[in-house]
Amino acid sequence: MEKSGLEPGREWDLAKLRFIMSTGSPLPDSTWRWVHEHVKTDVHLGSDSGGTDICSGFIGSNPLEPVRLGELQGPLLGVAVESWSDTGQRVIGGIGEMVIARPMPSMPVYFWGDPDGSRYFDSYFAKFPGVWTHGDWITETPRGSFIVHGRSDATLNRGGVRLGTSDIYAALAGIPEITDSLVIGAEQPHGGYYMPLFVVLAPGAALDDPLRDRIRSAIRTRSSARHVPDEIIQAPAIPVTHSMKRVEVPIKKLFSGLAPRDAVSVQALANPEVMEWFITQARNYREHGNSGIIE
Repeated sequence: MEKSGLEPGREWDLAKLRFIMSTGSPLPDSTWRWVHEHVKTDVHLGSDSGGTDICSGFIGSNPLEPVRLGELQGPLLGVAVESWSDTGQRVIGGIGEMVIARPMPSMPVYFWGDPDGSRYFDSYFAKFPGVWTHGDWITETPRGSFIVHGRSDATLNRGGVRLGTSDIYAALAGIPEITDSLVIGAEQPHGGYYMPLFVVLAPGAALDDPLRDRIRSAIRTRSSARHVPDEIIQAPAIPVTHSMKRVEVPIKKLFSGLAPRDAVSVQALANPEVMEWFITQARNYREHGNSGIIE
């Protein structure tokens, strides 16, 4: 809606609209601004983060706190959410693992078909025994709000520095030629790191050198030079789940050498036909390196 130029606030009487909630993936800063500039200036825009495994939320919004650009206002009721370092220390103001330090009302107590509880333990409690680790990278601010950077297993790790994929997606939001995108980071056998960016273009757009330069410039300006991808590749579409989330981790697994049947569950995809294109790209990359990518 933002990229289409729609202005609902001009076309409709939205006097009774009080609250808008966003979830699914981190909301780009530009979209926060779009809502308040083109939908309603005083609407309470809330971004919430939760999980299907708890049938609930971890971090979200409330009507009593100020709304700040790009931030989730705080923990939801009954949730002891914190950001921890790899050594189990609480992190304030930096990126860490999202943990739930104490039991919360809607945590599952076991998995179906897991009689000894080993799968359940490995999924949530293996990293910090007794503490739920959800698999998201977050920043806990000094004022108690949170920024969600994306799945920790999909987080980019370039030269030992963790980079959130959402930072790259946010940087691309202002480029009208790009309708969708996906970035991954794949470790290479010799210790290198390959970070391609796949983009879906609007009708009539071409991925020429000027557009590539604008993409790199936007990412460098909005994020950092470390966020600039090794390669920018045009894709026919981006594979998503039935809840419209990008499937970064399966694509990363393909480029890391995992067999398609082990990397991807096509039943979980809303557009499984797109995965064949990525399987071919990953195979050519593993056989020929970057030069094997087909555009």
